[in-house]
Amino acid sequence: MTAVAEAPAAEPTRTRPFSRFEWMVAFRYLRPRRRQAFISVVAGFSLIGIILGVATLIIVLAVMNGFRAELFDRILGINGHFVIQPIDSQLTDYDEVAQRIATVDGVVAAIPRIEGQVLASGPVASLGALVRGVREQDLPLVPGLVGNVRLGSLDGFDQSPGVAVGSRLAASLGLTLGDRIQVISPEGDVTPMGVSPRSKSYPIVAIFEIGMSEYDGILLFMPFPEAQIFFNVPGVATDIEVYIEDPDAIDALRPAVEEAAARPLFMTDWRQRNLTFFSALEVERNVMFLILTLIILVAALNIISGLIMLVKEKGRDIAILRTIGTTRGAVLRVFFIIGASIGTVGTLLGLLLGTVITFNIEPLRQFVSRLTGTEVFAPELYYLSFLPADMDPGETVAVVLMGLGLSYLATIYPAWRAARLDPVEALRYE
Repeated sequence: MTAVAEAPAAEPTRTRPFSRFEWMVAFRYLRPRRRQAFISVVAGFSLIGIILGVATLIIVLAVMNGFRAELFDRILGINGHFVIQPIDSQLTDYDEVAQRIATVDGVVAAIPRIEGQVLASGPVASLGALVRGVREQDLPLVPGLVGNVRLGSLDGFDQSPGVAVGSRLAASLGLTLGDRIQVISPEGDVTPMGVSPRSKSYPIVAIFEIGMSEYDGILLFMPFPEAQIFFNVPGVATDIEVYIEDPDAIDALRPAVEEAAARPLFMTDWRQRNLTFFSALEVERNVMFLILTLIILVAALNIISGLIMLVKEKGRDIAILRTIGTTRGAVLRVFFIIGASIGTVGTLLGLLLGTVITFNIEPLRQFVSRLTGTEVFAPELYYLSFLPADMDPGETVAVVLMGLGLSYLATIYPAWRAARLDPVEALRYE
């Protein structure tokens, strides 16, 4: 008899990583059971925490971006990027200087103006105001003014005896189109009895609304020749406003503008005039990002605690899976899928919720204001008459990646604990 050679025992085949079997076991553990009610509650809170954290971070960043962009546009729409003031003598050659500066590449406009502080009076109140004398030919070059005239017209502005006032200033003084506003300058005429404040009334020929309460409440535009007469500076401009194409190119354009002016001058740019304001916005934005990131971090920690409790609850099941040939890597991937699923679903739902709220932020603000009977984000405090929002794609992607990253990192330790579980120890007391 010939001996029959026994075939060598076949080695157990291993499932490929993230196979259907691993996904099936993971989703089976994700479904809540009666004995795991508390674990399901922890997982639910983790999911809600990630949703709220991601959505809140997206909304707040979008609102702060929109807030900064709107303020930037409105501030630079009514104020030049450069303001040029004379040093050694009065600016009597303002027209020639402005024309030379306007020829510099990158400069949009150079506008001579008269600027002075006055007391504006109406039938209701008297308030401080800022008068700007501008030539009619330069009015279309002021981007924040031309498209925001709500009542009246600026046609024939130089020839008219009237002024244009901000909507909030007119409302505070109890004035409207056609009424006369009393303007008083403390730098008056010298008389034998001393200095007498200069006072004159002007009809309101236009009311504008820039949308920024700080400017709508103090600005008053006056014809350039009339402003020279009122402030007693005939043939003189107090300064020249320069608008450029790229606000971030002020450092590159500064030498060319100074050379074109061809006279001693003192030049300030928009960054110097608004340094404190925009720096405060940037600091607030960074602090809010850090604070709101903690919400996502807390939710990720909840994932850790929920998975650790699930590993302890499923110790017998893990031991059985190991005894039938499931590898440690497969067990690790099963619990990684569980935690990653919570993080992924929470992050995507947070992205959806944040996007929906961001694109409907102003209607929501109006709804909350009507519901509570209060003014949410009052223009007097927040400068703008509406709540802007501007989602930055790069920041949104960064928030989503951060949410996914934190939730994935949170699953590594519990999944490693599950993979290191000894089947003998787990089944010893069963």
